[in-house]
Amino acid sequence: MSRHINIPIFIPHEGCPNDCAFCNQRKISGHVRAPSEGEVRKTIDEHLKTTQEGDRCEIAFFGGSFTGLPRHRQELYLGIARQYVKEGRAEGIRLSTRPDYINEEILAFLREYPVKVIELGIQSLDEEVLQKSNRNYSPEVALSACRLVKDYGFCLGVQTMLGLPGDTLEKSINTAKRLIELKPDMARIYPTLVIRDTALEQEYIGGKYIPLSLDEAVRWCSILVPMYENAGIKVIRVGLHAEELIRENEIVAGPVHPAFGALVYSKIWLDRITETIEKTSMHNKRKLIIHVAPSDVSLVTGQNRRNVDFLKENYRFSVVKVIGDQNSRNSFELEFRD
Repeated sequence: MSRHINIPIFIPHEGCPNDCAFCNQRKISGHVRAPSEGEVRKTIDEHLKTTQEGDRCEIAFFGGSFTGLPRHRQELYLGIARQYVKEGRAEGIRLSTRPDYINEEILAFLREYPVKVIELGIQSLDEEVLQKSNRNYSPEVALSACRLVKDYGFCLGVQTMLGLPGDTLEKSINTAKRLIELKPDMARIYPTLVIRDTALEQEYIGGKYIPLSLDEAVRWCSILVPMYENAGIKVIRVGLHAEELIRENEIVAGPVHPAFGALVYSKIWLDRITETIEKTSMHNKRKLIIHVAPSDVSLVTGQNRRNVDFLKENYRFSVVKVIGDQNSRNSFELEFRD
């Protein structure tokens, strides 16, 4: 089966003079300086050694703000990546940047290279949240950048953060609604974590910032993810890759979990099932059989059988079984028995 693989090249904090309240790219990416030409080639070559025939590889420049780099540095990195694309060893280039580092001249330059995807770190479209997070751009600037990226023929990815200073569930929902109207190709959703050596850490220590709890973050994401997916927008990541940060004790507070995405999708399953139960006349049936695809059994069951226990407790089922006998993923049938 063909896999899509991003070959990540991290450029921590390069090209970005801003110090957003939540950001410490050196810790998040595990890199303290931008890679040299030799290091970029080595990283790409090492990843390519692990690929299989039929894999679709993109060279991805993450961290920092790529389009804020000095132009000669952009040309160096893009030129290296273009060589791999010309050789047929990669399909294209993906990069991430800030929305205020996008304009027509920049996009015309990027179009000279095989750049396919531009991901914009939108974070929020609420004025207060952006100001309190020290993002230094307006919602209108972010929306304009999204439109420009699409107008120039690139695939648009949007990255948003939940639970930033001043944020509420309603504000995050409004941000999602406005982004969905623009029809991005993909989205990433990150609950805010308090990272060591950031302005947000000082606000947290001073009692001025309270992060979302794990349950709150899961609930918020379980509402937002279906909004994007129901609009045909692929959610390619939910939650930060936090394993290295956890190991190095760099997360001060926040809704961190090694399987955060699984918690979210498990909650989405529970919501779908309970909604169906509420619409069904069960006539005092005490046994529930949930039929799903084999690959969905663990998510439907829930971590530590959390979903099963919830259904038993709230609907007084004596037995709840999850059976993987369906052909289609994300579909389910409920069977009620005496």
